[in-house]
Parts: sequence; C-alpha cells; structure tokens
Amino acid sequence: MILPHFNVLLSKCKLVVALTVVALLSACSTQDKPSELKSSDVSIQLLEQVDAAPGTPAISYAKYQLDNGLTLILAPDHSDPLVHVDVTYHVGSAREEIGKSGFAHFFEHMMFQGSKHVADQEHFKLITQAGGSLNGTTNSDRTNYFETVPSNQLEKVLWLESDRMGFLLEAVSQRKFEIQRSTVKNERAQNYENRPYGMMWEKMGEAMYPEGHPYSWQTIGYVEDLDKVDVNDLKAFFLRWYGPNNAVLTIGGDFDTQQVLQWVDKYFGSIPKGPEVEAAPKQPAVLSEDRYVTVEDRIQQPMLVIGWPTTYLGEEHTADLNVLARVLGSGRNSILYQKLVKTGKALDAGAFHRCEELSCNFYVYVMADSKKRADLTPLYNEVYSIIEKMKVSDIDPDVLQQVIGSAEASSIFALQSVHGKVAQLASNETFYHQPDRLQIELDRLQKVTPNSIYKSYQAFIHNQHKVTLSVVPRGKPQLAAKEATFITPPRTLPEHQTVYDSDLEYRFVEDNFDRSVTPEVQSSVTGTMPELYSFHLNNDIEVLGSETSETPTVMMQIKMPAGNRYAPRGKEGLATLTASMVAEGSELLSSEAFQAELDKLGSAVSLNAGQYATILTISSLSKHFTETMALVEKAFFHPLFSEDDFARVKRQMLEGVIYEHQTPSWLASQATREVLYGNSIYARSSSGTQASVKSFTLQDVKAFHNKFYTPKGTQILVVGDITERQVKRELASLQQWQGEVIPMLRRDKLTKPTQQTLFVVDKPGAPQSVVRLVRRGLPFDATGESYLAQLANFNLGGNFNSRINQNLREDKGYTYGASSYVTGNREVGAFVVSAQVRADSTAPAIEELIKEMDKAAKEGFTDKEIEFMRLAVGQQDALKYETPEQKAYLLSSILTYNLDHDYLATRNNIVANVTKQTLNEVASQWFKAADYQIIVVGDAKQLMPQIKTLNFPIQTLEIEP
Repeated sequence: MILPHFNVLLSKCKLVVALTVVALLSACSTQDKPSELKSSDVSIQLLEQVDAAPGTPAISYAKYQLDNGLTLILAPDHSDPLVHVDVTYHVGSAREEIGKSGFAHFFEHMMFQGSKHVADQEHFKLITQAGGSLNGTTNSDRTNYFETVPSNQLEKVLWLESDRMGFLLEAVSQRKFEIQRSTVKNERAQNYENRPYGMMWEKMGEAMYPEGHPYSWQTIGYVEDLDKVDVNDLKAFFLRWYGPNNAVLTIGGDFDTQQVLQWVDKYFGSIPKGPEVEAAPKQPAVLSEDRYVTVEDRIQQPMLVIGWPTTYLGEEHTADLNVLARVLGSGRNSILYQKLVKTGKALDAGAFHRCEELSCNFYVYVMADSKKRADLTPLYNEVYSIIEKMKVSDIDPDVLQQVIGSAEASSIFALQSVHGKVAQLASNETFYHQPDRLQIELDRLQKVTPNSIYKSYQAFIHNQHKVTLSVVPRGKPQLAAKEATFITPPRTLPEHQTVYDSDLEYRFVEDNFDRSVTPEVQSSVTGTMPELYSFHLNNDIEVLGSETSETPTVMMQIKMPAGNRYAPRGKEGLATLTASMVAEGSELLSSEAFQAELDKLGSAVSLNAGQYATILTISSLSKHFTETMALVEKAFFHPLFSEDDFARVKRQMLEGVIYEHQTPSWLASQATREVLYGNSIYARSSSGTQASVKSFTLQDVKAFHNKFYTPKGTQILVVGDITERQVKRELASLQQWQGEVIPMLRRDKLTKPTQQTLFVVDKPGAPQSVVRLVRRGLPFDATGESYLAQLANFNLGGNFNSRINQNLREDKGYTYGASSYVTGNREVGAFVVSAQVRADSTAPAIEELIKEMDKAAKEGFTDKEIEFMRLAVGQQDALKYETPEQKAYLLSSILTYNLDHDYLATRNNIVANVTKQTLNEVASQWFKAADYQIIVVGDAKQLMPQIKTLNFPIQTLEIEP
C-alpha cells in the first residue's frame, strides 16, 4: 500500500489470522444481449444492464466497453453526495519476470509521481484539496488505484486517472525512480524485517512453490532484484501491462450516467490499447514431500504454521474448503479453539483458506506460550493428530447455518459504503468477468454438506504433503516442531538484460482537447449533518441516536464508565481483563452458544475496554435486532466469571504484554507516555505490565465489574434502520439495570518537563529506527486551541503532501512515511512527530524533522498552504457521514465530550475564517523543536555513534516488561 497511515492505531498485540467469508452482491439482469448506448456525444457499447431485485441485497450496475478495450462499470447511488472511483489493472506480482520481483508494487508507487499534465505529487494534492482520500494497493494478481471524493470532483478524478494511464512515461525521471526505490525498501524493512513474524510468509512461499512459480516470491519482492532494475525496466512494465484493455474502471456514487459516459469517452477513449493479455494458467502448488522450515526471529512466542496446497480461486471445492476452515479454526466453536486454546495448550489457534487467482492454500496456525509451552513439537503432534483423525461426524451441520447466516448478512453490510460496492464490482469483473456473483457463492454454500466438506478434506488435507513452518526465538532452533528439512536454496537468476529506450514501443495519445487544463468543479457539494434524537432512561442512561434507512442494519454502542483510567495503581490493565472475562459467557448463555446464535442471525458483538469507557458494540440486520439484543442481555449482564476462564484469559493477557514489547511501534508509544507523563497515571499502558497482570485475582475482576459496570454514566448511541420509538422499546429491559454512581476522577499531578533529552529504547538487531519528537499538549477540545493546532499541523505533518512527509519520504527517501499529529483526551494531550526510518539515516532524519518544525514555528505557513488546508478540511463533510460507523463515531464524540449537536458547523466556520496570522501564532507556540523530547527505538549499539553527533543529552529508557 502506497500511503502510510496518518493516524495512531492502538490495538491489542495479538496475532489473529481470520478466515474471511466474502459475500458478494446479487442482482438480476434486465438485458440478455449486449447493445449500443449512443448519444450525440458518446458511443460506448453496453454489455450488460443489471437492476437490483426488490428486497434483495444487490447492486444495480451497468457494464460497458470502450473501443480500446477498457471495461467500464457504473453503479449509481444517490444516498450521499460522494463518488468512489477504482481503476484495477489485471497485473500483480504474479506477472513479474524472474529476477525482477517486487516490480508491480514498485510501479504502483511510481503511478503517484505525476504524469505529463499532472505535476509531481499533484495527484495527492488535488484529491486532498478536494476533501477526498486516495490510495493504491498491489497483490499477486492485480493492482488498483482508487479515490473517494465529493461528487462535484468526479470529472477531475477521471482526468487524473486517464492522464497517468495515457501519459505516465512522459513524466518519469531517474530521480523519481530512485526515491521510490528507496521508499519501497523502507516499506519492506518496516513491514517485514522489523516486524515480529514478518518474514514467515516469504519463507512459506519459498517452500510451498518451486523456484520461478509466480507465487514463490512476495508482492514486496526482494531487495536484490529492486537494486538491479532501472527506469527503462519500469517503462517496459508500464507498456506491457498498463493498457486500457487490461483495466477495469468502476465508478459508484452520486452521478449522472450520461454525463459520466461523456467524460469517460473524452478522457479514456483516445488512449490506445496495449498488447493483448492472455489469462495466466492456473498453477496450484504440488508438493512431492513434506517440508519443514525453521525461521529464527526476534520474538518470544513460537509460532507454528502448516500449509497444504489446494486449488485456485473460484474452483468448485473452494466453498467446502472455506467452511472446513471455519469448522477447524474460526471462532470459539471451532475444533482447534476448543481443543487447544480453551484447554490452555495454546495462546491462539486457527485455520483459514487463502485463495488467489492461480492457486489456493489451506493453513493452520498455532501460537505457543513464551515459557512453559514454548516447545512446538508437542503442539505440532497434537495439531497433526487433530487434523489427521478428523471424521465426518466432527462437522456439525449447524455450522453450515452459521456460515450461511453470516454470508447473507455480510452481503447487506457490504452495501453500507460506495467504496465497498465498487471494490466488489471491480474485483469480480477482473477475476471472473462477472461483477455480480452473490447468487453463485450463496448457491455453492447451500450445496455444502458435511459429506462434501469431508471429501474435500480427504482430497486436499488428509495424508497430503504439507509445509510446516516454525518461527522460534533467535538462537533457539531446538524449539521448532521438527528439524528443518528445507532451506531456501540460492536463487537461480537469469542474466539481467538491460532494456534500452530504443527497445520500447511507446503508445501516443491524440486528443481533440487540451489536457493541460484541469477540469473545473461543476457545482458546490455540502455534507448534511444527520438528524439526531436523544432521551434518558429511568436509570439515567443517556441515549443519542440517528435513524437512517439506506441499509436494513442497526449499530448500537453501550459505553459504560469502566475504562482503564479507573483501574487503581498497580492494577493497570484490569479494565481490559474484566472486559475479556465478561465476554467469556454468562450463567445463562455460554460464549460458544452465544457466538453460534449470533452467526445464524448474521450479527456481530464485541466488548472492548478503552481509556475511559468499556464499549459493547452490536451490529445487526434490523430484522434480527430484537433477537440479537435478547442474546446480548443473556450473555453480558450475568457474567459467569469461572476460575478456569480466569486462569486462561489472564495467561493470554500476560502473553499479550510480552508480545507488545517485541513491537517497535508499541515501544515507541509507551516511551512517549513515559517521557511525557513520568510516573503519573497517564503513562500507564491499557494492557498493563507483567507485574500488574500477574497480581490480578478473580476477586479484582468481580469488584471492578460490580463498581464500574453501572448505568450511572452509561451512554448509548444508536445508528440505523430503527425508529426512536423502536429503540425505546428495545432498551426497556435495561431500565431494570441498577448500580451506583462511580467516583469522580482526580487529575494526577505532572512534574515540569526536563531539559531536552534524546531517549533511546534498545531493540537489538532492528534494521529501522522509530523516531519521535514529543511534547505535552492540551486536553481535547472541539473548537478551541487544540483544534486550531490541528489545523496548523495539517501542512506540517497532517497529510501526505505535508512538509515532513515530503522531506523525509519523497525528497530524502529515509522512510515509508512521516507524519505529525495532535492528540488529547479529557485530561491531557500531546503533540507527536513520528517516522520509522532506515537505521543508518536516524540522525539525519532527526535533523530534518527539527529543521521543518523550527521553520514552521519561525516562519509559519504560506498563503497557498493555508488555502490548501482550508479547501481540504472544509470539503471533507460530504464524506463524513456515509456509513453507520462514521455516524456512530460522530455520535460518540458528542456524547464523550458533551458537545453541541451542531459543533461541526462551528468547526466549519473556524476553517473558513481562521487567519494565517492566527495559525502562524499557534505554530510559533507549539512547534518549536526545542520544546520537544526525542525518542528513538532501535539498535542502540548501531545507533550510538551517529546520534551522539546530534549533541543532545542521551538517556537509555527501559520499558517495564
């Protein structure tokens, strides 16, 4: 993925590999034969017109084809003033030449570096300025580029996408090539070498497939291959694969079909087709023997992964194998969970069937304890015994109803966003030439039986050759399941053939209009704040809701005042453990029975502890909401709190703490808390420490639950296809819930900041450094100085075109992404500047960050930057309220911070009228680098010589285990 994330994601550090059941969308064709759609200005062949059947989860769409072979899919949706555009090219890493791995992904980066009529970095700037978002992704079999923008920006997006399809090579330069090569290397280091377990799929692929197989290398590729290629290799790749006849253009959202057809014909119709592209042959892996692979990594919890070759995407056995994965290892009712996780023999276990266009594989994974159960051999023997002794009677027919219920509900939930609709249409057209495949998939599910599942199991799993991979701590190969029998041999590479410019067959576009002129915005678009209602229950629960009937779904969140901030000192993490224990089932309904009933209904329920609240999230089809709420009441309001569950969950949480300490990003986050807030309560991790988790007793959990799981201070938000009257009826039973008012929180005292210091967190062997500059900020406020600081930060580090990211990523090639952000809660806040950089560029990266911050503080921002921020932030409203999740986030903010219901209007007024002088004053106050502490997480031995040249006091920071 080309874009780094410009927000902070704090999640549970637990390996979860989940089976994803993809439910596509059904429709009924209204035309049997292709026809020609003509108007005075456009002639494009209509291949298929499809209308959604009433009462079915379906997408209405029309499929067209241009004379140059470009496939066009249009899916109008006028529910929100936005559009989503996706251009999918049927080329991924599987089409790469041997010795040129990673090229498809590398090329994805180059597609954002400007084209003949679009300046370098202008694509990002134009979309961001329009209030939109964009990205690109590459996998083994396709590369796609997509934008979501207010609907008045559609013509501009089509102009941008067509320009890089037809005119990219005229803007390619050697310098751009070298910068993006460095960026891709940084991305590989960040996501593979410097991530726990990051190398296991590369090693699995090398063992599963023979050398030269298109899936024997990962999409990211090998560094040695990236080092060999040059700019002409890139041009040749574009000319071979990026013709319109190898692409699908899909547009969904609020548009006029005739107008869009004219625009598509204007901007894409003149682009010449590329070479013909034949379908790649199906190539499932074939193993002649069992292979055992050992990977030593900087981890403490050994991991076992077993893989079997199966079939290919869309083949008739895939439905059976998907359900087999569900039976074996998906959820609390699966065989592996019940026999390994529930019994405490493993921390985590599961199974999934991973399908790609040319080949599929069936995987089982198990994570071991870091200490007493660290040896993978007993786990391997037990897993292998479970799988090999599987009988048809082990396949519960009731599971099929759970799978079908989940799939049918997923097809409806997928309609909630235009992005989701477009992504499915584009993918299905690319791989099947059938945008609508729901009925095919559902029909296959309906035909699955225990016997058919067992036959597929016998054909592909039972007594079949497999690859077994053991990931063990460095220096401890004896913990592997079996001694390694396969080590990736040296690669046999052909001699690199230089591509000369004279070898390239360029395609030139002839237009009858001036492409250098950026299309004008057609009309103004404004977002509409959803209508809200509010009321209180008799026991003081506050309810805030919004009714929307775009999809027949309901989302509810019950926010109880039981966050980690309320845990006493020495009991850090208690709120998290309590939430996990409540989710283990009740006296009335076991967690297994609860999950089975939810799956049949297609509902989803989760319970998670945050900083100030524990949140129960419920997603349901509106027709099943009453049943879902009845299940929730049985499962969550009478917790069982058994000793066996407590021992297992506590152990899992303890191992989660150990896992977190292996992750560079978490270490940087915890170092930030400790450096900013010292020994105060604000420095605590919500996961706790080994000491705090070990100290927990079941009585601690019960006491916390009794005190803080109370209606006093509880807030409920509801979004979806349900009226206020219905909500009151559904919540009537909650009025019987009683509890005491919780004590008010007292703010902890903070010591004065010390002199500027460079803190080093040692992570031996790390190929990258996580660099942060941090200072205390302000508590959250929606419209005050903290919000003004966010606006000022937008051009410093708050978007892809920001000064910091352009410097470190696009100019220097130090990182995959650099950003800065302003964050705050009810009590404290922080300013954070962050980048994960090559280890050898740590000191120069810090110098560049300081330079950019001081320049912003001293000189402020330009008129152009202020206008860019004003346009980008001011036009985002059209995209803010599309999905129930987005509406729920809005309602949650209003409830959490007691905001006016129209606070966004106040924000919009601030954005429109704030002066450059005001924002420059904010920058002067908050962005001075001397006010920031510096944190580096990396290999201290390697880093010390270079960071000493910065002349800061250096202090080693030990993160408490």
